[in-house]
Amino acid sequence: MGIPDRGLLDWLDEASTERGLYYANRNDGWDFWSYQALGELVLKTAAALRADGVGQGDVVGLVQRSSPGFVAGFFGALAAGATPCSIAPPFAFQRADDYEKHAGRLFETAGPRFTICDDDSLERIRKLSAELGLREPVVFDELIADVEPLEHPLELPEIALLQFTSGSSGYSRGVRISTDALRTNLTGMRRWVDWKPEYPGISWLPVHHDMGLVGYLLNAVVTGCDGWMMQPDDFIRSPLRYLRGISEQGAAMSAMPNFGLAYILRRVKPADLEGLRFDSMRTLIIGAERVDPRVLEEFHALLGPYGFDRNALMPAYGGAEATLAVTGLPLGEGWSTEAPDDGDAASLAGTAVVGCGRPLEGRTVTIVSEDGEELPEGQVGEIVVTGVSIASGYVGDPDSVSGTSLGEQGLTTGDAGFLRDGQLFVIGRLGDGLKVSGKMVFAESLETLLHQRGIPDRRVAVLLGVRDGAPTGAVVFGGVQPGWRQIAHEVLSEWLGDAALVAVEVSRGGIEVTSSGKPRRRVIWKALCAGEFSDVVRPLTAD
Repeated sequence: MGIPDRGLLDWLDEASTERGLYYANRNDGWDFWSYQALGELVLKTAAALRADGVGQGDVVGLVQRSSPGFVAGFFGALAAGATPCSIAPPFAFQRADDYEKHAGRLFETAGPRFTICDDDSLERIRKLSAELGLREPVVFDELIADVEPLEHPLELPEIALLQFTSGSSGYSRGVRISTDALRTNLTGMRRWVDWKPEYPGISWLPVHHDMGLVGYLLNAVVTGCDGWMMQPDDFIRSPLRYLRGISEQGAAMSAMPNFGLAYILRRVKPADLEGLRFDSMRTLIIGAERVDPRVLEEFHALLGPYGFDRNALMPAYGGAEATLAVTGLPLGEGWSTEAPDDGDAASLAGTAVVGCGRPLEGRTVTIVSEDGEELPEGQVGEIVVTGVSIASGYVGDPDSVSGTSLGEQGLTTGDAGFLRDGQLFVIGRLGDGLKVSGKMVFAESLETLLHQRGIPDRRVAVLLGVRDGAPTGAVVFGGVQPGWRQIAHEVLSEWLGDAALVAVEVSRGGIEVTSSGKPRRRVIWKALCAGEFSDVVRPLTAD
């Protein structure tokens, strides 16, 4: 029997008492919430929102960690006929001023009629709401106190999700995802990986990010499988706990960006894995950023002796404007690498580019030239997506700094890539590159080389562009270590020819990143060109 197309709230009618979500607690255990208990919480939340004046199509802001309250807030907003909007809590930012600027923009864009938050977010969100003239936020437990649940959900809103882009190429943009787009994306993903109720999942991803929200949580709930839920900081403290969760709970589904695999490789040794087994893992989706083939190989080398199947590593491609998933590898095919036909510098990282699979059902991917003409397979151009699950449009300023746009031609992603045998190979952002000797060199390709030479993820960012009239490559170090300047100089000198090379040396944690941890290249580049790093910028030399 195939995977059925399920409505976003169908699970409420058949909510299990046996299956549900397990939340990691501080005692190295798990707190269980059955789907029946979560369903009751959803209907109580919907009733409370309606009683507080939330109407059809109103936006409900959710500033919450992954929790039963977040599930109730998200699906409760839908059950009340409103549009949920998940906004990163303060824990996702290292500096308070960065958070206030980021969250302030998001609140101003979303204009929520009502906001639900956690205790540890309350004071900051209360301050932001007051400054913007919005209603005071309410802590989840207070919202549902002494409330009788609705008997059944109300009519779903036209817009089922207001989600924000990562902001890696500018500031985050609000994207309107229709009820139909969200449903078809979830169905497409479940059919892609054959996700059934008997296959448990596990995740440490934040629920304010599309990969953690749409890619994992919403799919788990709509599917009705057991889901094991960790906080991002649980994973950072102990990636071994995540691996133990796979082994002990027989988890079959998970997802993370490339840096999560790299972090496990840095923190976990083979001796730590004695007694663990990973045979149950069918699908580990890798997305949200460029995938490093060396990391995939090393991850399998670490876990393979304990039963992890290489084919379970499934690179994928997607984005907020496509609801989430666009392409993915079929189950069991196994990931591969290819190089473009024209010798483009996309393949400069020593190996070819990792394939991100083929379009999911109802979607089409084409590669176009600068003139908008479709290119043949093997040639590098811009990735354009058409078909189901494309966003209805942007909220707020549609012309903010970003290479991505929505229009009659579909979703022009601003990403560079090429096709080979129908499979998509993604290189990087078109705006994050320089043309050298007639070929494009991309910032993400150079970063991959730096990581392979020993500079860790999240400690370096490469910026490329024209500064003061000259082609320039800039390396931003977050807490530079001995030897890093020489590595960066060797890599950039080899691939950027006569471009000017500079180093920007900020403290560890000082590289401005999105709420999902990606460097905000265009924002940093703008600050560099404006002279904001004058006290920490220097020529990049070999010594």
